[in-house]
Amino acid sequence: MIMDTKSKARYAARARIIKAMAHPTRLLIVDQLAHREHCVCELRDLVGDDISTVSRHLSILKNAGIIEDEKRGTQVYYSLRVPCVLNFFGCVENVLKQNVKEQLRVID
Repeated sequence: MIMDTKSKARYAARARIIKAMAHPTRLLIVDQLAHREHCVCELRDLVGDDISTVSRHLSILKNAGIIEDEKRGTQVYYSLRVPCVLNFFGCVENVLKQNVKEQLRVID
């Protein structure tokens, strides 16, 4: 099967979303936002980086459509736009567990 232009575009869009999450800090941010919304200052404290670095990570996640923001006074609050992204975490955990099982079989 030869991939047509529409299919290529769809796979490219999927890759952009996956790439947006492909960083430990961004995974932590998404995981924290799964519990509740956070302002930038809270996320900065959780991540342990400066505000500009955290803001850059948030911008990448927002541009990918994973999170959204809401300005309230002087603070900006972030939340998950599509909580189903957490299903991806479960899938990744299953891959990790399967990899460990495979490694244990090789050791035995």
